[in-house]
Amino acid sequence: MNLKTIVIDDEPLAVNVLKKYISEINELELTETFTNAVAASSYIQKNPVDLLFLDINMPILNGLDFLANLKNKPMVIITTAHEEYALNCFDLEAIDYLVKPIPFPRFLRAVNRILELKKNKITPLPEKEEIDYLFIKVDKKKHQKIYLADISIIESLKDYIRIKTTKGNFIAHRTLSSFTDELPSNKFIRIHRSFTIALDKIEFIEGNSISVEGKRYTIGRSYLEDVKNVLLM
Repeated sequence: MNLKTIVIDDEPLAVNVLKKYISEINELELTETFTNAVAASSYIQKNPVDLLFLDINMPILNGLDFLANLKNKPMVIITTAHEEYALNCFDLEAIDYLVKPIPFPRFLRAVNRILELKKNKITPLPEKEEIDYLFIKVDKKKHQKIYLADISIIESLKDYIRIKTTKGNFIAHRTLSSFTDELPSNKFIRIHRSFTIALDKIEFIEGNSISVEGKRYTIGRSYLEDVKNVLLM
């Protein structure tokens, strides 16, 4: 049985590209396309959908919020022009993440993985590729590319964070909690309500403090047990 497939994207050109690609795959049946996630949500509640191609930046409701609130999710492939959302999408259990413009061989690889999962009746899990950088919005128009390996400390400044790197410091309008959640847990750890640190930048631990780049940072009381479990096993 073919996989009933829908596309949600507000760009007509992107929709046409996906229509053409989908028509080349015998196992896929395109049943509908939508230019906004609200209309698609109503459709999914009433009709069977096996596979969803989903854009992120859309009017009314963006793709990430749509996916986070979607019950009984079909298998999802993200299609976007923005690389910086990859971690968020994998956390929401998207099967793959295609960056526009999407070449057909890359599209085919994502679809083949879907078909393999369906064939073997495997519960789909996100294929988390190793991501070594993030794009961080540092002013109204600029997104700064920051390599994870360059980060030493992320400091909370209430509604902002300061990201200290080997290339300099960057201020972003983010909370420390939301930013830390996007970082790989095997490389970063939160030690205080005001600080998240890179594990490979730790010089030593003494008592309830950690030294990073010659400066000591206090481990918060509520974080102390988790820090010891991760670092002093």
